[in-house]
Amino acid sequence: MVVVQRRIGAIFALFFGLLVLAAGRTAYLGVVRGSTLRQAASNQQLTDEKVTAQRGAITDRNGIDLAVSEPARDISADPYLITDTLAAARKLAPLLKQSQDSVLRKLSEHTGFVYLIRGMPATQAQAVLALKLPGIAGTPVMRRVYPRGPLAAQVLGLVGTEGKGLAGLEYSRNAQLAGHSGQRRVVSDAIGQPVSITEPHPVVAGESLKLTLDANIQQRTEDVLGAVARVFSPKDATAIVMDPRSGAILAVANWPQVNLNDPASAPPGALQDRAVGFDYEPGSTFKAVTVSGALQQRLITPETPFNIPDQIHVADRTIHDDTEHGEETLTTSQILARSSNVGAIKIGKLEGASAFNGWVHRFGFGARTGVDLSSEEPGLALALSHYSGSSMGNLPIGQGELVTPMQMASAYAAIANGGILRAPHVIRAVDGKPQPLPSGHRIISAATAAALRHMLEGVLAPGGTASEVSIPGYQLAGKTGTASKIDPLTHEYSKSAYVASFIGFAPAANPKLLTAVVVDEPQSGSIFGGTVAAPAFGQIMSFALSYLAVAPE
Repeated sequence: MVVVQRRIGAIFALFFGLLVLAAGRTAYLGVVRGSTLRQAASNQQLTDEKVTAQRGAITDRNGIDLAVSEPARDISADPYLITDTLAAARKLAPLLKQSQDSVLRKLSEHTGFVYLIRGMPATQAQAVLALKLPGIAGTPVMRRVYPRGPLAAQVLGLVGTEGKGLAGLEYSRNAQLAGHSGQRRVVSDAIGQPVSITEPHPVVAGESLKLTLDANIQQRTEDVLGAVARVFSPKDATAIVMDPRSGAILAVANWPQVNLNDPASAPPGALQDRAVGFDYEPGSTFKAVTVSGALQQRLITPETPFNIPDQIHVADRTIHDDTEHGEETLTTSQILARSSNVGAIKIGKLEGASAFNGWVHRFGFGARTGVDLSSEEPGLALALSHYSGSSMGNLPIGQGELVTPMQMASAYAAIANGGILRAPHVIRAVDGKPQPLPSGHRIISAATAAALRHMLEGVLAPGGTASEVSIPGYQLAGKTGTASKIDPLTHEYSKSAYVASFIGFAPAANPKLLTAVVVDEPQSGSIFGGTVAAPAFGQIMSFALSYLAVAPE
């Protein structure tokens, strides 16, 4: 009996001890670790996800898509979870469009995470994920796509793998285009199925940009530049098409081209927008600025005669006309039409250095035009205090200044529109809201501008430096330029490197369109603006005038 009672007591003591232990464990879990475990449970049920904003589209003036965003996936791997890297690489390589060796190297890295490809189109990524390979994942992202490939590439720019603009409008307008990412909170049940989705921080979509560019005029301009490149083998080339009345830019083309969907295949530096980033000495296209100042000051008229030898001495320099000739008399109009260096220098000296310098700056040279494109250069226009004794022997003929194609287009637009200098622009509307037009300011009188337009018609008339360019039904006006470049080794003017250019507008009496063509270092065929750039001007203008239904004169 005593033995039985002892056994019952031992069993009771054992159960009592277990009960105390269980109670202590419960207290520990409920009190000591309760908050920790509750947080862990909450983490299993609540998930905060970043929601990337839809990047705004960029379209041309008619709504044609130039840059859009579409669903994509970042395909990644955890090499530690892949048991047969060779077999995985063999299956993945053709879908990723990479070599098997390249994929194998990534899958063999000693890390828990490696990107295999960024921004893979969603439809292609589905094929990768359908393999259901352990360790292979796809993260939803948005991918920037350029439906027209190289069209207006240097204007648009591009977006990096992190979704930030790297060049062009994608860079300068990134804050507007990108929008603001949001946060989504997902509550899931015990088996991981979402039961509630909220957005404590809503996503704000990026704003869209509608440009002044016209995709069809842009395409034609790029095609013409491509033809120029095939014939004359230049280092590069640029063209601008503008409405001189408003400053709206209808095309900005650069050669070489860049396919924005494959930018790595482009030549180095090809993504630079040379319309605003290429500094060059303008040569004879600058003579219109020289003449305009003298006209505005009433020092000359279009019919003022000048005695023109074939060379002129200024300080220690001797400047020649392009072709040898005996002493002759030319009017102001003929000086422009034949592009006489001697005549332009005489007109510049008639103005005087101080007045001439004032006109250079009044036309906007030495300062950015204010165009809404990124990376615009200001060029170089000497301060009067930096003039030397020979400066008036080269500046009036466009040697010694540095300009951009956009600056020259802007200056000629002022001549074309009646004397108003205004900032060119490429952005027409932001998120459907029209942008205000730049106001501009008068730099020459309407009468001076009209006289210049009429004189510039002579450049394309018989005897002018671009006499072979014509468009039936339209009177054209413009100016050729052929400028020697400075040799970087000798610091002297080169005898083999030139910039050929032409800037003009039509209809001459009431211009609706202006086109500037600048060809850097043509290597074959010709070096002259009248034979390299002027025909390209004619081809671009012929298309644009017809396409826009500009009435013939």
